[in-house]
Amino acid sequence: MNKLLTLIALSAALYFGWQELESPDNPASRSEQGNGSLQDNFDNRTSGSQVQGSGTVIKILPDDNDGSRHQRFILRLDSGRTLLVAHNIDLAPRIASLRVGDTVAFNGEFEWNEKGGIIHWTHHDPAGRHATGWLKHDGRRYQ
Repeated sequence: MNKLLTLIALSAALYFGWQELESPDNPASRSEQGNGSLQDNFDNRTSGSQVQGSGTVIKILPDDNDGSRHQRFILRLDSGRTLLVAHNIDLAPRIASLRVGDTVAFNGEFEWNEKGGIIHWTHHDPAGRHATGWLKHDGRRYQ
């Protein structure tokens, strides 16, 4: 039931242009309000929700090459919380120019853990069964 409600909410948000209102080009999206549903997931220690927000790259990790390859880096949100981003580079382009200090906006699935959380599914689903996620860096969308 939760997944159905999330899907309905996401569909409605996309229909009304919420994705553009929450873009990293909109100053309001840089606030904690822009990470509202993400904050709920942190507070409730829940996983599996499609969320979006933005943060500052504080560390770039080596790629995970076990199974599907993932570009990995850590973002710090305005709240001070950190997120590991695991971006599938077998399904979406790598952010080649990524540097510590850069701002990255994201739309993906949140998985809670003791260190903060992980954002994954930041790409399209070739099978069409999962909401399309993305990363945005320097005005370019990676999905």
